[in-house]
Amino acid sequence: MGERGRQGGIREWPESERPRERLARAGPESLSDAQLLAILLRVGRQDASAVQVAMELLARSSGLGSLASQGFEELCQVPGIGPAKAAQLKAAIELGKRVMAAPLSTGTRIGSSRELFAHYYPLLRDLRHEVFKIVLLDAKHAIIRDATVSVGSLTLSIVHPREVFTLAVRESAAAVIFLHNHPSGDPEPSQEDRLLTDRLVSVGQLLGIAVLDHLIVGDGRYVSFADQGWLQERAEVPFLDDEPPATSRRRPMQRGVRKRRRAGGPDDA
Repeated sequence: MGERGRQGGIREWPESERPRERLARAGPESLSDAQLLAILLRVGRQDASAVQVAMELLARSSGLGSLASQGFEELCQVPGIGPAKAAQLKAAIELGKRVMAAPLSTGTRIGSSRELFAHYYPLLRDLRHEVFKIVLLDAKHAIIRDATVSVGSLTLSIVHPREVFTLAVRESAAAVIFLHNHPSGDPEPSQEDRLLTDRLVSVGQLLGIAVLDHLIVGDGRYVSFADQGWLQERAEVPFLDDEPPATSRRRPMQRGVRKRRRAGGPDDA
């Protein structure tokens, strides 16, 4: 008899068919998605076992792949899932994301945009809103820490350079990497993304903090401003010279000294 047609609670099932006992005996890979979810749910409702409730949940969310994007309230709409069970599911999903994320701890040096994507994609892939993050790096480009700067809407995150670089200055960062997700799944930068990157690179130059990359995470793919060579182009803004402002301010003083020498100053004596 299939799981959907089986009557009564899981405790009434033959021990060999109970999800928890089966997992202990044959390993988690031997269980279906519904059986694994049933272990998290623990109990069903009066007219359905935990496995049946799990199957209904999977049907409503169009499979396990979309379950992670379900909101707390959406999970609670499934009969048999209340706030406690919804919290258990969200916690398990988040733990799974963190396990899948490649290790990225303090002192780690990021070797490529692919390495950065491998870490953050599991954390950002199922979000329905934009999240803008900053990775703070020391003088050797080793990670100090990362932080979330802004949490926005489906298509927009509000980011102000002051908030971004306040974190970098506070942590004495020598360089930074920016990244954010596109819930649409398309990582191609919008005009707003490009303009924001312009501003951030410019402010970073004024503060002496290098912007090494801006990574946009989509559905299974990403776009790196550094890989595309866009950061160098973006850095050429009209109000920034090739030399620091302090050097430019000293030039008139140096010309003045040379004029006094030609006119017969103390050096001519």
